[in-house]
Amino acid sequence: MTYNSNGIEGNRLTLKETFLVIQEGLTIKGKSLKDHLEAKDHYEALNYLYDFIEKDKRSTISEVFIRSIQSLIVRETEKQKTGKYRSGNVIITGSNHTSPDSSKIPSLMEDLIKWIKINEKKLHYIELAAIIHHKLVFIHPFFDGNGRTARLVMNLILMQKGYPIAIILKNDRKRYYDALDKADKGKYLSFINFIAQSVERSLNIYLKIIFPQNKKKENYYPLSIISKKTPYSEKYLNLLARNGKLEAYKEKRNWLTSIDAVTEYIKNRMRRRKL
Repeated sequence: MTYNSNGIEGNRLTLKETFLVIQEGLTIKGKSLKDHLEAKDHYEALNYLYDFIEKDKRSTISEVFIRSIQSLIVRETEKQKTGKYRSGNVIITGSNHTSPDSSKIPSLMEDLIKWIKINEKKLHYIELAAIIHHKLVFIHPFFDGNGRTARLVMNLILMQKGYPIAIILKNDRKRYYDALDKADKGKYLSFINFIAQSVERSLNIYLKIIFPQNKKKENYYPLSIISKKTPYSEKYLNLLARNGKLEAYKEKRNWLTSIDAVTEYIKNRMRRRKL
């Protein structure tokens, strides 16, 4: 998370170097002090997020929480601007978006918190998290750390609802910004789908790790093969797998399941019908 989120903003540390800076406290030759400090600061902000969720899984997003995250993210690189809304206007390099005038930020942030309270029970959690992310970077309330703050704030919503942390990859930077640009014009679907894919990627990593060791992996086959031996089409099996109704796991872009898993699904379905 730290490597990718900082990398999107231009940090030059590699994944391995980020690990060495955070875990071993090493200094990487040829990399700037700012790169090192950003890695440490983001890691502290990430730990704060985990602690916050552990202590209270039901707290909603507040201005205090947003300011606290930003304060940690820029603690060592922008000490004079931690937790403070910007007092001047900014130009965002590489974006067509013009941020609101700084005088409007306090009222826009109040409106954002009100919007969250109104919509937090109306929208799906992933949709809610994605829109909050966009609204926060659209306001661009701080001089620095807005993107990193928004990505962590988004994860508060997701992780409170049991999702693993969703990571936007550095390599997806262009897709990410393109989707944000569309959201700037009121077209949210692309950005919501982009965030949903990030969530799904994290879930797949977890599923792969916790895949039952006592079951023979060789019994799991692509859905195209399993569908020929069961009453269901490949498309229907894919739907079951994505909705968590069929025991399956994902390798790259392909879902894999077993005949036993399909049989178990059929038994459960018949049992529910009898009830």
